Amino acid sequence: MSKSRSFSIYLLKPGFDQANALVDDHPLDAEVQAGFLPEGATLFVLDSDPRPPWWRGYFGVQKNLDQVSKGALVFLPIGGRCFALSFGHVAHNLRDTSYEYDFGLRVTLNSLDPKKLKSTDTLEPSAAKRQRTQLPIESELTLFDFDRDSTILRSLTGKVRDEHKELFRHATGASNLRISTDTLAEGLAQLCEKLLELYGAEQFKVSFPGIQNIVPVKDPATLVALNEQLLAALHAKDPDLNLTVPEIINYSDNVFVAFSGTGPSLIYDDVYIGRYYDYLASRSFELADVGLNDLSHHSLVLTDEDGASRDRYSILKSLVFDTTLAIAGGSTFHFSEGQWYRVDNNYITRLTTYLDPLYIAANLPAYTQSSEGAYNLAVAQAQAGIACLDKTNTAPEGQTQVEPCDLLAVQNGSAVFYHVKISTLSAQLSHLFNQGINAIELLRLDTEAVARLAVLLTAALDAEGSENAMALLADGKCHIQFVIVTRKDPANRSLNLPLFSRISMMRTMKALHVRGIERSYTFVSDNSADAEGMKKKRKKKAAANAEAVVEPA
Repeated sequence: MSKSRSFSIYLLKPGFDQANALVDDHPLDAEVQAGFLPEGATLFVLDSDPRPPWWRGYFGVQKNLDQVSKGALVFLPIGGRCFALSFGHVAHNLRDTSYEYDFGLRVTLNSLDPKKLKSTDTLEPSAAKRQRTQLPIESELTLFDFDRDSTILRSLTGKVRDEHKELFRHATGASNLRISTDTLAEGLAQLCEKLLELYGAEQFKVSFPGIQNIVPVKDPATLVALNEQLLAALHAKDPDLNLTVPEIINYSDNVFVAFSGTGPSLIYDDVYIGRYYDYLASRSFELADVGLNDLSHHSLVLTDEDGASRDRYSILKSLVFDTTLAIAGGSTFHFSEGQWYRVDNNYITRLTTYLDPLYIAANLPAYTQSSEGAYNLAVAQAQAGIACLDKTNTAPEGQTQVEPCDLLAVQNGSAVFYHVKISTLSAQLSHLFNQGINAIELLRLDTEAVARLAVLLTAALDAEGSENAMALLADGKCHIQFVIVTRKDPANRSLNLPLFSRISMMRTMKALHVRGIERSYTFVSDNSADAEGMKKKRKKKAAANAEAVVEPA
């Protein structure tokens, strides 16, 4: 029997091949000869110079321990398209815009046995949260706790159906397809022909019904219009436009961030789109002049603390944004990992129908302070019977801090827990919703947490107010209210929130309802000074955190 080998396969977009799919100044060698390449294939080889591991110099090891990186890319034209087969750590030399982002996932969905899944990678866009779930036995998708409504399936691993076992036995699909196969070099063309057929198939609609409520946008005219809106949001520094690392990363590896594409960059210890704006300004690059080509060539670079590049992603692939489009009938679209997704309109309607009735008019004053903490304190000081519990803790000793709420008051026969957040940024709102449900669950499950809350309320309220609040909590008469500080019109209700924040809120509201807890959300008017002050503070902090100036390799 032939030995089974692992392959990582990309499908290039129409119009891309070995001539234009590689990044500028790539280190790959195209002059290496090979005797068994498939007909029409082109080989590029990585043969890096030897270099010692960082810990050799760190400990002064007296031995030559140089290490090298080896790899290859094989470009194989099939049926008017071109595949790129990656061996070793070389795929990052492909332009982010050169390959189909849904190729591996779609082929996997069309080829796997839906009852023999092993692992999923999911993305929750509301907080750019990535999660990998693995089970020790082959299982159906339902056992992976995959939420079809709020998450994007990025990768799936499992055994293929019987009719495909002659080609490959196991598959993992994301942007690329990772398979194990005993196919020899002369059979790669036939294998890729079959993969191209699987990419165009729709078997997944039967095997995994409803799995793609969020689907990639393919229509060129729609993509042009959406990209124009993306650029408009960038030029206007739209607060709903965010930057994130588009992969699961290991933060224990001491990861730092820099930028490249238009000159040297500082090294930062976090990812924030304001850093990119600052980078452009430091290079005298006008934000208004940034186009899609620039976003494709400018990179978010993960480095070590010395500035040595580890991985890089184009800024285009790292942006997160959602919008609506009139020419598409007002459909909602989400931009993530360089790809536009259309969200089912019926689902958007269900979101609005569920969330809008949960909105109530604000009974808290307008926001005029410079921080959430200052606002919470001012509200408690101005209104009797409201306790400020911001930055307090009800978690049992030795556990991670859990803030019960920002403000607490007794109103209409309920203990009202106010959770306050400034702005409608998706990541912040996701944290807000999680905080609300985690805090009340702790109070219902842990007597020590209840005792800690009683102590906090005794210090913040008079005896009667504290006793009333604790009695209502004991009787289960609680109300969770999410207070969102914004300049947006409250009349828009749930439409004021980014798409995936609405999805996250609906999930949270349903969870509270199941627990028998009253819930609502409201908007408080933001009457504070221009938010540019916050940006300047972040910029100053970024400069203080900068470790060095580098031009990432």
